[in-house]
Amino acid sequence: MAHGKKPAGRAKAAAGPRGTAKARPPLQAGPDGVVLLAGGNPQIAMADGDAPVQRYIAAMPGWKSDLGRRLDALIVRAVPDVRKAVKWNSPLYGAEGNGWFLSFRVFTAYVKVTFFQGVSLDPLPPGGTDRSKDSRWIDIREDDDLDEERFAAWVRQAAALPGWVP
Repeated sequence: MAHGKKPAGRAKAAAGPRGTAKARPPLQAGPDGVVLLAGGNPQIAMADGDAPVQRYIAAMPGWKSDLGRRLDALIVRAVPDVRKAVKWNSPLYGAEGNGWFLSFRVFTAYVKVTFFQGVSLDPLPPGGTDRSKDSRWIDIREDDDLDEERFAAWVRQAAALPGWVP
């Protein structure tokens, strides 16, 4: 084996207790054969449009799929001409020529909805750290009550701001 090359076909190892290595569990296929990444986030190929976003939402595990459909409907109702895409295994929502204003992602116990210019929203979404800069988010758990009126107001405000351009 050449110096610096890893053997082909070996699973990556994660550090276990006291530095021992343990094999990572295999990725699991969800509905429609979509691979679910750690935490249940669907792995969807990057593409623009509604179809890949709907595929992502359909592949969200359990109750999260219903929440994804609900979020998508609220976003479309608040911003009828919204632009959609899946990038980096997350659906993105944007305004034409103005960048992306919102994304969401599946985690084990919740769905995180991120507003890229969240510091400019009123009222300020609760999630944020010193490192998150302008982004703010909400984490939605299975038994949480989503304030649809406040969420729609945030979406309308976010869509009117300059968005994130990768």
